[in-house]
This record gives sequence, structure tokens and C-alpha cells, in this order.
Amino acid sequence: MPDSGFGLNRRALLAAAAGLGGLAVSACTRESPISGPHPVDANAVAAAEAARPHTGRTVDAALTPQTTDIDLGGIHVRTLAYSNTVPGTTIRANVGDEIAVALTNGLDHETSVHWHGIALRNDMDGAGPASPDIGPGQRFTYRFSVPHAGTYWAHPHVGLDTDYGLYLPVIVDDPNEPGKYGAEWIVVLDDWTDGIGPGPRQILSNLQSGGMGSMGGPGGMGNMPGMGGMGGGSDQSGAPTSSSTSNGVGTSSLLGGDAGDITYPYYLINGRLPTAPTTFTAAPGQRLRIRIINAGADTAFRVALAEHTMTVTHTDGYPITPVAVDALLLGMGERYDVIVTAGDGVFPLVAAAEGKNAYARALLRTGAGSAPDPAFAPRELDGRVGTVATFVAADTVLLPGGRPEVNLAADLGGNMMSYDWTINGRPYDQTQPLTIRHGQRARLTFTNMTMMWHPMHLHGHTFQVVKPDGTPGPRKDTVIVPPMRSLAVDLVADNSGDWMLHCHNAYHQESGMMTRLDYDS
Repeated sequence: MPDSGFGLNRRALLAAAAGLGGLAVSACTRESPISGPHPVDANAVAAAEAARPHTGRTVDAALTPQTTDIDLGGIHVRTLAYSNTVPGTTIRANVGDEIAVALTNGLDHETSVHWHGIALRNDMDGAGPASPDIGPGQRFTYRFSVPHAGTYWAHPHVGLDTDYGLYLPVIVDDPNEPGKYGAEWIVVLDDWTDGIGPGPRQILSNLQSGGMGSMGGPGGMGNMPGMGGMGGGSDQSGAPTSSSTSNGVGTSSLLGGDAGDITYPYYLINGRLPTAPTTFTAAPGQRLRIRIINAGADTAFRVALAEHTMTVTHTDGYPITPVAVDALLLGMGERYDVIVTAGDGVFPLVAAAEGKNAYARALLRTGAGSAPDPAFAPRELDGRVGTVATFVAADTVLLPGGRPEVNLAADLGGNMMSYDWTINGRPYDQTQPLTIRHGQRARLTFTNMTMMWHPMHLHGHTFQVVKPDGTPGPRKDTVIVPPMRSLAVDLVADNSGDWMLHCHNAYHQESGMMTRLDYDS
């Protein structure tokens, strides 16, 4: 499809794309046999689990989603979180370990935990139809093995609960991976409104009634230094890439148009405001592995570490041919691992909310010095920005060569006037699932017929991005599909079950942009 190349924004194009209405449905987990609208072969699910590596070691953890008070750094909010922290406590295991997470639902509504990016057994995915939700006061233990090393995360798959504080990192280590770094920093990005501005349900109601999602508030920094003036950045030549709109959401050439639907009061790194950032301490010259997770609901982040070059080593957990960049673009649900060699001093890690005139930050401290002003934005944000098009999977994780045996299509549609979002012309409650047979190689083509970018996520699998020239790109489970563009990915059907396929914008998902990939028996 042609390059969008717009300077126009969604507010002038509300009727540009049409779709059907509907409300997405989400669910969680129970033991096999699996029930639902499409029966799943429980024996095939068990066989897939048996084929995974197993060390015989179990990593135990406990989660209690509940209402609690959180200090964001001088701003106190009452919100939903796991126990009493945002993010929740990291769960860490080795390849082949079994993870056993005992969940006690302390909320007043149903919940689930989806293990984002992990190719786990279908009946433990934490999303329907394979696994029903966990009711208030109920307990459930998620139990599954982890087959691949990588940076993952966990969050609910019920309603708009992804726009609260219910998320935590999940790290799977490979003991055989060469340790070429001396320290590790886990960085979780988020856009925040709960307890400060309108709640997620109010935001969705406003969007569905034809209003915008702007909340303004103290999180908006106006024209950010180093971000191209009017609410944006620049491409690799230094040309501005974004323009501001009346509600604070601008456009971005990196995203192909509109940057989002909502401006948030605050943007956070590891649950902290930019005026009260978390600090990571290291030694000068030390090689650091930074694992970056975008847990936001409506915001892409452009991330840079002042006075440092980042070498990108992994996308969504899978190794790539290393590439040096100045900044990195992450859509919701994406993860990237980078290596940096720490300088001497105090350096802000800045996550610019792409097109939204605001940012989050944390600090790297390796020596004496004071932190720069919270409004400081490093010049690296305007340098070489790594996107999915920049990267290629390492030879060790390339999918085996071969032609697709089946072609699958996911046409992304929407109607901004009524805030309906669809896949293949249908909201989720009317979906006709895509189907595949075990062992097939499939090419899945996303065709975005809307004026908005969509980070598309497939549960239970990774896929390999196909570059426009047909050559292989990176292995991922979440990928940005720009507006008015097509993007193809290849996958191998090696994990039987019924799996969700959806936009990881929480408001698009809840408003219908979700379907399933079902295995035929």
C-alpha cells in the first residue's frame, strides 16, 4: 500500500475509515479439558507442553491483584496493582523451568494474568476462550514451563485493566548465553491516569461518544527540547516528524500519522514520575544490559540514554544481528534489550511519549554530578531511531526456509465517530477466527485500512517479520502496523490451541479489534 505521508490528523478524518461496532470479550484460565466456542484438543496441548524443555526446577511466586495506594514520587494514587508495588515484583526463571504462580483475586471483579510473549501451553495463557476468568476472592495457580529465553511481562486480559498498575516483568534466562555484560537494568514504561485524571472507563465512554481522550494535566511538557519543536521528534536527518494538535496528541512520521487517542497526565518509568525518577547505579565503563518493556495502553515511546549509544541485541526476547542506535521506538507490548557501556556521571534515560509533548525518565548514576532539569531531553532522541525495519533476526533464530502453506489475512478497520474497531470487518463478539493446522507454515498479512497505527500481538507464538523486499526481519510477537500500510509475518503452527490476536492499544482492543487464531483438529 502507498506511503501515508500525512500532515493531517485523525480529528480531520473521523469518517475516513468505516467499521462495525462491538465490545471485546476477555477471559482467563482453568485446567484441561478446555471448553469454549471452539473445542481444543487437550491432548495436543499436553503434547506441546511435553515437547518443551524441562529442567525439573519450579519457580514459585504469588500475585494478589488488589486496590492499593501507590506513591508515584510525590503524587499518591489509589489504583489497582499486584500487592503494593508498580510494577509488580519481577518473576525470573531459566529456560525449561516450570513457573507456578498462585493468584488470589483481591479485586471486586474478575481478573486474569496473560503471560505476554511466552510460548506457553494454551490453557495457561490467561486469555479466552481457552481459560475463563478468575472471580473475586477466588484463587488459581498458573503452572507452565518456559521454553525460550527473553524479556516478557504479565498483565490482565480483562476489560481495561491493562490501563491501571497491574503489570510486572517476567525474565527468562538462558544459562548458556554468554554473559557479555556486568549489570542489568529492567525499565518498564507506562502512561498513567488512574487516581489523577479520568479513569479508563470514563475515557472509553468519552471516545465512544465522539469526544477525544485528552486529559491535559501536569504531564504535558509543552514543546520538548530536542523533540523537533511542535510535539515531536525528527527523522534520522533531523527533520521534524510530529505536529501538535489541540488536545496534545500529535502526529508522528515514525508511526505514520496520528500518535494516539489519549494524552495522559503522567508518563512513568518503573512507576515513578520524571520529577522523582528511579536511579540505577553502576560503575563507569561497566557494560549494562537494559531490558525495556512498554506497558502503556495508548502510547508509543521513543527511548534514549543521554550521551550513550545503545546496541540493540533482542526484539521481544529473540536475538537480532546487533545494531547501534541513538534512540529506540517501542509500541505497546513491545520489548527490546540493549547493551550500553556506562559513561562517568549522571545520565537521564528519557522515554518520550511519541507525539504527546511529554516524557518519562529514569537516571543512570556512575559517578559524581547532579541530574539535569526534568525538562531536559537528550539530543540522541533526534538521532538514529531504531524501528522494526532496522533489525534482522540472528541466524540462530531465523525460521526455517520454505514457502507458506497457508495465507492468513487480518484487515484492520475502524470508525472513529463511534469508536468501533474491527478485524476483517468484524468486532470480536462477531469474529470469524483465522484457522490453521498443527505443523503448517503460515503467512499472516496485516492490512491497516485506518488512519491510526496498531501494535498487533499474537498470543502463544512468535513470528518473523517479512521485509518489503521479501527478506526476513526480526522475530517478534508484537509489531507496529502503520496506517494505510500492509505488513506480513511468517509463523509456524507449533503450539496447539485457540489464541488471541489483537491490537495492544487497550482501547482499540476493548472496542473490538481482536480475533482468534484457532487450530483445527
